[in-house]
Amino acid sequence: MPRDDKTIENFAFGQRGTRATLHIGLVNNMPDAFLRATELQFARLLKEAAGGFDVRLHLFAMPEIVRSADVRSRMDGFYADAAAIPEAGMDALIVTGAEQHVERLNDEPYWRALTRLMDWAAGGTAATLFSGVAAHAAVLHFDSVRRRPLPKKLSGVFASLRAAEDILLTGIPARATTPHSRKHGLLESDLTSHGYRVLARLTDGSVDLFVREGRSRLVFLQGHPEYGADTLGREYLSDMALFLKGEGERPQIPENYFDRVTENALQALAGRAAQFADYTEVVTGAVPLQSWRGTTLRLFANWISSIAAEKPRRRTARAAATHRSV
Repeated sequence: MPRDDKTIENFAFGQRGTRATLHIGLVNNMPDAFLRATELQFARLLKEAAGGFDVRLHLFAMPEIVRSADVRSRMDGFYADAAAIPEAGMDALIVTGAEQHVERLNDEPYWRALTRLMDWAAGGTAATLFSGVAAHAAVLHFDSVRRRPLPKKLSGVFASLRAAEDILLTGIPARATTPHSRKHGLLESDLTSHGYRVLARLTDGSVDLFVREGRSRLVFLQGHPEYGADTLGREYLSDMALFLKGEGERPQIPENYFDRVTENALQALAGRAAQFADYTEVVTGAVPLQSWRGTTLRLFANWISSIAAEKPRRRTARAAATHRSV
């Protein structure tokens, strides 16, 4: 992956020459099977949420994450090395989680590279958004806040209740929905004791969305509002494939996601010696309702607007600092 190309514009959205040009980097750490889908999910989301802003999305990856030769070949020319980000002129970052291969996140081979990136992002961007496992990794690095294993994987579409007023939640109903797909969670008390502010909780009281203020505004998502309509279904099939190979437990059907007919069909398959093709046929024939899309678009439109508002202030502060040093 090239390290010296700082001007690649992988995607350009919105209206050029309007209110502001914003450069957003996507550090895509997702495993090979979901890399392309994640790239397109965030690209489409930013395109729809850009409004009157000229948004340029740049793709970055960490070479420390193991990938197949075919995937690396496809990434060449489209993804730059994340080590180049501090010199690449990014206004904001989106950092996704990586597949976990060892028991502790901070023992992963990519950990040192990721923490260097997080340290820079905490002051070098107007805002950085940490998604999924990346949110867990960030709070572990910044404040030694450790995530806790859940009794079972949380998978499905869940109600999210507003817990505080914030610019990110402008125009969003007090009760919204968001997809979650995770085996770990963070305790609110652990977060608030280190200065994090919870903006939304699930109905069981667990944390959904939270932020930390500083030189850069850090936004953390335990859920995945960027998911497409079929993403939870594809993840369910991926987990089911592993189970049928004798690896891991039978996955739970994602909650509040499929229609009743599809759920009944999947439950019926569990009662007999069904093959993977049987599950695939049922899941791919379903048409899940993407009930969270409107809320997600408003959340990201608010995030983009906040970056645009912060960019001139940061430019002025840098100019003043340069003038004082002369």
